[in-house]
Amino acid sequence: MTSGSTGFWDRYVVYSFAQVIKWLSLGGNRGVGIILFTLIIRVILFPLMNFQTKSMRKTQDLQPKITALQEKYSSKDTETQQKLKEEQQKLYQEHGVNPYAGCLPLLVQMPILMAVYQAISRVPELRAGSFLWVHVLGEPDPYYILPVLAGIFTFLSTYLSSMSQVNSNSSVKIMNYVMPVMILVMAINLPGALSLYWVISNAFQVGQTLLINNPFKIRRERQEAERQARQRERELEKAKNPNKKQRHKKRK
Repeated sequence: MTSGSTGFWDRYVVYSFAQVIKWLSLGGNRGVGIILFTLIIRVILFPLMNFQTKSMRKTQDLQPKITALQEKYSSKDTETQQKLKEEQQKLYQEHGVNPYAGCLPLLVQMPILMAVYQAISRVPELRAGSFLWVHVLGEPDPYYILPVLAGIFTFLSTYLSSMSQVNSNSSVKIMNYVMPVMILVMAINLPGALSLYWVISNAFQVGQTLLINNPFKIRRERQEAERQARQRERELEKAKNPNKKQRHKKRK
């Protein structure tokens, strides 16, 4: 893998990534280079991730209305289902929600992950680098520390994201556990450098979630909104029946 490599992917993506990682390798430490490179990538992607988070939150806030539409158009015939799609699309447009926004960051991150993997696998200087207990970054972590950390941070990331959802369906709950296991198994067999990338990337994601989409804060806000809604309902009920309580007292 050199500057003379042919093909857009090899020459301008993989080779460029490798050069940036080497340039960021303070004191020749490739592990430090991968960490700094990962942090830079995550900072660059932050606006996109923030957009995704806001869009997903709007979608979750619309979930009760979407559920109501699904109940209204519960018939499985083609005409009814088409009407349901039209009503859902209208609802999304009214509230400025793009239901496919959640896929965009994944589509961007996958090529980056592939480029990092190829840079590590095909560039000798990166493949032979070391970081702490991982003496050869081009080989799997011999002590499984990085794979375990990658699995833990993946779980925390997915779990915190699901906590902010109004109603987590069973498939989401299953993925909260399946995804970390998949990452763990893959990280055990892939180069330690890629495991390091996963650890830093998912740790950053955990911090980002707590910063811009804190599920604990969102839950408190929703509980407070529900409390205020119940309070308004009680006040309206009292306003509609001002003498109800007095009549009840007279009967006693």
